[in-house]
Amino acid sequence: MVPKYIKENAHDTVQHLEYNAERSPLFIPEYGRHLQKLIDHVVAIQDRDERNRAARYVINVMGTLNPHLRDVPDFQHKLWDQIFIMSDFQLDVDSPYPIPTREVINLKPDPLPYPQKNPKYRFYGNNITSMIDVANSWEEGELKSALIMVIANHMKKSYLSWNKDTVTDQVIFEHLYELSGGRINLSQSAEELSTTTDLIRTNKKMSNKAQPPMQKHKGGFKKNLNNGKKFIKKNNNKN
Repeated sequence: MVPKYIKENAHDTVQHLEYNAERSPLFIPEYGRHLQKLIDHVVAIQDRDERNRAARYVINVMGTLNPHLRDVPDFQHKLWDQIFIMSDFQLDVDSPYPIPTREVINLKPDPLPYPQKNPKYRFYGNNITSMIDVANSWEEGELKSALIMVIANHMKKSYLSWNKDTVTDQVIFEHLYELSGGRINLSQSAEELSTTTDLIRTNKKMSNKAQPPMQKHKGGFKKNLNNGKKFIKKNNNKN
């Protein structure tokens, strides 16, 4: 005979509910609360052989939850590390991999040195300073003179990228003299830099390079969405 359903007392039912504020924190929340409780149960097993079998079973469950990572090298190693982390390093089983420690997991790498440079003329960039240092290290000759002219023209182009007004060569020469520590002086040189018009035209070509071509029509210009291909209308009407 099927036992009759006994209605439970609502007050007693509420007393058995668990709230997240009362639960222990999850070490790896991606696996969820049930797997965390399963690992806690494995830790509490007294028999070592049974505990090893249970740990391998949990590893299989963790691998099933991440099937897309089965072909990743050292995937099993990662799972064994995670099971020790989720057990708060209290799991005592025979692992096929080195057992991680709390100190190794919490070890932080040394901070990478970041170049703290505050150039006076930021519109030139830090690469210009490196190029000037290279030019200062070269011996006098045609190659060094050519490199200095390339640097000066690049400085003028960078200046015009942020300031559309005309800049004279003398201003660029003074900035170059200051950035080189007084070792490069082109104020008395007969060489001339590229004209402002040519450099502005070059900057516009570089900025508009990725834009599609424009087609002229009666109302003005419109973008060519067919990449230059002609659109041919098919006539499906057969006589």
